Amino acid sequence: MKYTLMTVKAVLFGLVMSISAQEIPIYLDDSFPIEERVEDALSRLTTQEKVALLHAQSKFSSAGVARLGIPEVWMTDGPHGIRPEVLWDEWSQAEWTNDSCIAFPALTALAATWNLEMSRKYGEAIGAEARYRKKTVLLGPGVNIYRTPLNGRNFEYMGEDPFLASKMVVPYIQGVQSNGVAACVKHFAVNNQEVERGTIDVQVDERTLREIYLPAFKAAVQEGNVWAIMGAYNKFRGEHCCHNDYLLNKILREEWGFDGVVVSDWGGVHDTREAIFKGLDMEFGTWTDGLSWGASNAYANYYLAQPYLKLIKSGEVGTEELDAKARNVLRLIFRTEMDRNRPFGSFGTEEHGMIAREIAQEGIVLLKNDGNILPINPGRTNRIAVIGENAIKMMTVGGGSSSLKAKYEISPLDGLRQRLEPNVEVVYARGYVGDVGGTYNNVSTGQDLNDDRSEEELMAEAIQVAQEADYVIFIGGLNKSEHQDSEGTDRLSMDLPYNQDVLIAELAKVNANFVVVNVSGNAVTMPWINDTPAVVQSWYLGSETGTALAAILVGDVNPSGKLPFSYPVKLSDNSAHAFGEYPGSNGVVRYNEGLLVGYRWHDKMSVEPLFSFGHGLSYTTFAYGKAQLSDKTLLRDGKITCSVAITNTGDRAGSEIVQLYISDKKSSLPRPVKELKGFKKVKVEPGETVVVDFLIDVSLLQFYDDRKSQWVAESGKFDVLIGASSSDIQTTTSFTLK
Repeated sequence: MKYTLMTVKAVLFGLVMSISAQEIPIYLDDSFPIEERVEDALSRLTTQEKVALLHAQSKFSSAGVARLGIPEVWMTDGPHGIRPEVLWDEWSQAEWTNDSCIAFPALTALAATWNLEMSRKYGEAIGAEARYRKKTVLLGPGVNIYRTPLNGRNFEYMGEDPFLASKMVVPYIQGVQSNGVAACVKHFAVNNQEVERGTIDVQVDERTLREIYLPAFKAAVQEGNVWAIMGAYNKFRGEHCCHNDYLLNKILREEWGFDGVVVSDWGGVHDTREAIFKGLDMEFGTWTDGLSWGASNAYANYYLAQPYLKLIKSGEVGTEELDAKARNVLRLIFRTEMDRNRPFGSFGTEEHGMIAREIAQEGIVLLKNDGNILPINPGRTNRIAVIGENAIKMMTVGGGSSSLKAKYEISPLDGLRQRLEPNVEVVYARGYVGDVGGTYNNVSTGQDLNDDRSEEELMAEAIQVAQEADYVIFIGGLNKSEHQDSEGTDRLSMDLPYNQDVLIAELAKVNANFVVVNVSGNAVTMPWINDTPAVVQSWYLGSETGTALAAILVGDVNPSGKLPFSYPVKLSDNSAHAFGEYPGSNGVVRYNEGLLVGYRWHDKMSVEPLFSFGHGLSYTTFAYGKAQLSDKTLLRDGKITCSVAITNTGDRAGSEIVQLYISDKKSSLPRPVKELKGFKKVKVEPGETVVVDFLIDVSLLQFYDDRKSQWVAESGKFDVLIGASSSDIQTTTSFTLK
């Protein structure tokens, strides 16, 4: 019989398809549920292959199973932008030419937007950048609570209030994971200082743990369905957090139902048996000398590598824990790398830059504006003096794991010049010299900030320039150097560095139209506040820093950000320093202040902050109507609505962040005076009135009763307080829980 080539091809194709339909393994067939695919893949792995899934093979990757077509896992810092590629076994960059990212604002700026939509946009954009760069896991966001203004990593977190952090973290996670990239919420848990961060043992009572330090992580798991969580460097009650039975097994897995992977912080693992039995899944960054178990592969020395295999082979440990860990890693891979329907992502795009700008603009906080000297009117201004190193210093390089190689970064000075020139002359004087460095892990800003002039010469020039200008804008604050806003070190004081306080005080004397822009991720002291008519909190705003700041200062955008943490007048007005303990002694830090973190402490002790939690001004004004309840009685299985009318009484459109606090009037255990339990950001046109509704149910009234080890809401009277900040309550009402 004669066959044509086409006939042979057709027969062979049919045969292959027939065999394929029968032989494709379940784990490769995405028509099956993920859990079935995970179990099928697990059944095909050798013990050695399972162990290989659990530890790094390079600085930022772990092995897959090539034999079965299961891909590697690739991690990336950080929460504010996708870190440049590093060498296989070093922190130094690999010097790629196509890994310059969009730098997004730091998470303090995102939290200051109080806007869930901004959080979702942030997550979607940064997740798309991670996906395009072929990353499996984005190591962020961070949700550790702002306990002390000295913490060097506060700029990476979402403020002092657990409710605000809980609400803001969820859409970020959902946005990232919509790209098929896992978010990795960090650092679990009570990681609130950099001093002795790898050894400090945090002692905190159960109620404070549950009410202050865990809610944002719980929301990430149960509402955000996050796929990964990173353990913290510190100890908690004597055990390192990266292998902590209570945190990882009891709370995270058993109570909250987490089914993702627990990733160690880099170098956060300390013992093989602890790691096996106390909740860790993936080990990264462990230091090894590369001498034992083969000098050619130091990663074989990891605690969850050859030492684990040795214990299994000797019969000292079983494989039940190994299977559970491998199952979690496989589930991560199926959710990400083996999801054929995930998008391809995009990187360094104009759209992402515009999202970064939008977030930055919404996060900038107008702290003070006496005499309405802001916004600047370009039509009535001839010359503006810009003074301060932070007007020109690039801030995307440095600060630790959030250091980036940005595609571009518009400085505040350039942003103002682009917006105002040639109609307004913008002159610059440095005023002070701070950190002239601009290199981190071989990533350089390319700036030469060296200046040999004396402090007296710099100040004299600044004062002369200020005297000759219509407006003076001082742009200073902190930077991302050691002992400022940076991973690895805490600040040494709350004061501004580089003698800026003296310079600001002198500038305030020579020009009444004086604006201070503070760039930081932390509160700073302001001894000159009474002599300074306008103060703006700018944060680390990323690629679009200058554009966003200029838009606020000249009024193209009406400021709407509000503080996600309190600004104490002095360090002793912060509870960790006044009543608690920082940074601890003899390797232990005790959170003696308990629940009284941030505004809770100020309320309880009648301490007047410099700027309150939730504070932020606008170029328009808002009037609050009377709070109205749909019912004066709340049943335990019901809900009531609290409504308040907000009227824009100014002459320009603006957005107000309406905050709802609840106060328990009588409780069997001590409670804070009030606690944030709702917020909404609403845009209101001039003369317009909008009604803002809040749903109140029993979940908002609960506290953790450590006598019963459960959340309870006790019957009785509750006050509802609605206002523009924690200290600016505009209207109150009350109801009874029955």
